[in-house]
Amino acid sequence: MRSRLATAAVGLAAVVASMFAATPPAQAATTGFHVSNGRLLEAGEQDFVMRGINHAHAWYPTRTTQALKDIKATGSNTVRVVLATGDQWTKNDTADVANVVSQCKANRLVCVLEAHDTTGYGEQSAAVSLSRAVDYWISVQSALAGQEKYVVLNIGNEPYGNTGYAAWTADTTAAIQRLRTAGFQHTLMTDAPNWGQDWAFTMRDNAAAVFASDPQRNTVFSIHMYGVFDTAAEVSDYLGRFVQAKLPIVVGEFGNMHSDGNPDEDAIMATAQQLGIGYMGWSWSGNGGGVEYLDLVTGFDATRPSAWGTRLIDGANGIRATSREAAVFGGTTADTQAPTAPGTPAATAVTSSGATLGWAAATDNTAVTAYDVVRVTSTGESAVTTVAGTTATLTGLTASTRYDFAVYARDAAGNRSTRSGTVAVTTGATPAGACSVAYRLSDWGTSFNGDVTIRNLGTAAVSGWSLDFAFPAAQHINSLWNAKGTQTGQAVHVTNEAWTQTIPAGGSVNFGFNASSTPGTNGVPSTFTLNGATCSIV
Repeated sequence: MRSRLATAAVGLAAVVASMFAATPPAQAATTGFHVSNGRLLEAGEQDFVMRGINHAHAWYPTRTTQALKDIKATGSNTVRVVLATGDQWTKNDTADVANVVSQCKANRLVCVLEAHDTTGYGEQSAAVSLSRAVDYWISVQSALAGQEKYVVLNIGNEPYGNTGYAAWTADTTAAIQRLRTAGFQHTLMTDAPNWGQDWAFTMRDNAAAVFASDPQRNTVFSIHMYGVFDTAAEVSDYLGRFVQAKLPIVVGEFGNMHSDGNPDEDAIMATAQQLGIGYMGWSWSGNGGGVEYLDLVTGFDATRPSAWGTRLIDGANGIRATSREAAVFGGTTADTQAPTAPGTPAATAVTSSGATLGWAAATDNTAVTAYDVVRVTSTGESAVTTVAGTTATLTGLTASTRYDFAVYARDAAGNRSTRSGTVAVTTGATPAGACSVAYRLSDWGTSFNGDVTIRNLGTAAVSGWSLDFAFPAAQHINSLWNAKGTQTGQAVHVTNEAWTQTIPAGGSVNFGFNASSTPGTNGVPSTFTLNGATCSIV
C-alpha cells in the first residue's frame, strides 16, 4: 500500500503574477501524444481527455491481466500503472514493462506509467529522488521506444513530501531535460510535491517555467486531490488557473474520502468535465493501511464495486458517461446510429443560484450512456454538465438571470442526438449583502491552520470588507495571509488586503491563518458577520 502522510493545510498564498505573464509556446509533434495550446492531443491532432483508473501493478502483478480487462469494461480510456524502480519495491524490469504496455494496448487503454519509489521524497526516508526515477526510465527505455502513441511517462509519483519541496522546480526541470537528452519522445507527466497535493503552490506557481524547460514543450502536470481539495472553490481555482494559463493539467489521483480530509469528489469530477481536464481515480483494488475505502472494487472483483467505485464509474460526470476511447484504437465500431433527441427539459427547485432539470429519456439502437446539458444563447451554446440519468442539478447560477437550457443524448460509440427543445429558467433574486463562509482547519493539538473562504451571494460586488467572528475557546491567531486581523480576547476582526479587497457578485475570497490552541478545545466559530451581515456557514 502506498504511503500517504497527513498534509498540513495552509492558506492560499498570493499568486506570483509572472506565472501567467505569457502563454507558454506549444510545439506539436506527430509521433504520438503531444501538447498544443494547453491541450493534450493524439498523434492525429485529436483532443484527448483522460478518464481512467489507477492500478497497483508493482504490488499486485498477478492481478494485472484481469484488472486491465475489468478497467476497460468500466469505459475507461486510460489506466495509470504503478511501477517500482527497485529502490523501495521490487523493480519492474524491461520485460515486465513491455508486457504491461502490450496488455494496455490489447485492452485499448492509454498507458500512463509511473515510478512510485519517489513518493514523499525528503520526508519519507526510503523514497528516492527524481534523478533515480530517470535512471529507472533509461534502464527500461527499450520497452518504451516506439510506444509514444500509447504511453505517457509519469516521471515520479508525488516527488516530495512536506519537507524540502522547494527543490521540486529545479529537480523536475533536470529530470525532464535528462529524459529528452536520453531520447525519450513521449509526453511526460510530472506530479506535484506535498504528497502530490501542492498545498504550497510550488507546482502551480512554477509550472510555466518547467513547461518551457522541456525542449519539446510536451509536459503535462498532475495534481493529486485528497484532503487539501475539500471544497469546490479550491478545486475550481486550482484547475482554472492552469487552464487560463494554457498549461496542461490532469487530476492524476483522487478519492472520495481520505485520512487527511474529505475531498470534494463531486466538484473534482464536475470541474474536470467542464474544463475538459483528465482524471484518474485511485485505485482499482488492494489498498491497505487504513485506506481500504479507496478500493473501487472489493478483492479485485469487478462484480463487487464499492460506493466509491459506483460513484466514479457510474455517477454524474463519471467515467462511463464522459470517457471517449483514444482515436489510435478507434474506427472499428459499426455503431453509427445516433440516439433520438431527449424530451424538452422541465425545471424545478429554482433558486437564486441553481435549478434541477428533468427530461424524458432518449432511445438508441444500443444504449444511451450519457446526456449533455448545454446553455443556449443567441450566439451559440456552451457545455454545463454531463450526467448518466435524466435529471441534472445545476449550481453556481447567477441570481435574477434568465438561462435557456437544452439536452443532447450520447451512446457508447460517441454518437450524439439532435438537441432537445429548450427550457427557460429565471433564477430568483438574492438579497444584497448575503454571504456564506467555509471554515476549515488542520489541527496539530497545540497549533492549527485555519482556511476561510468568504462567498458573496449578493447581486453586487463587495468592495472592502471586514469579517468578525469569535473563537469558542482559548485559540489565538499568530499570523494571517491574504488578510489583516486583530484579536481581542476571543473576538477576531479580519479585514482585506489590497489584493483581496473586492468580492465579486457570486465570487469569493480566501484567507488563512496560523494559531495556537489548547488540545481538545479547538472548536469552530458559530457565527460569522461580513460588514455587519450574518453569513451562512457551509
